[in-house]
Amino acid sequence: MGKKTEAQKRAQRKYMKSVAVFQIRTDKSRLERIKAHAETQGESVNAFIKRAIDEAIERDRRENNG
Repeated sequence: MGKKTEAQKRAQRKYMKSVAVFQIRTDKSRLERIKAHAETQGESVNAFIKRAIDEAIERDRRENNG
């Protein structure tokens, strides 16, 4: 891959300002299960984790409000 243009660099800086990055720690066997599951769902590990979080929040809200 060639060098990034100035426009690409600006776009990347703008994008990075709009997102938060956090890390989680898990044992290697759990990571392998997560990766395998995400793959069976046709999504990345990142997409799966975000979906799982959103679903848990929604479930918790329903259970606590209703």
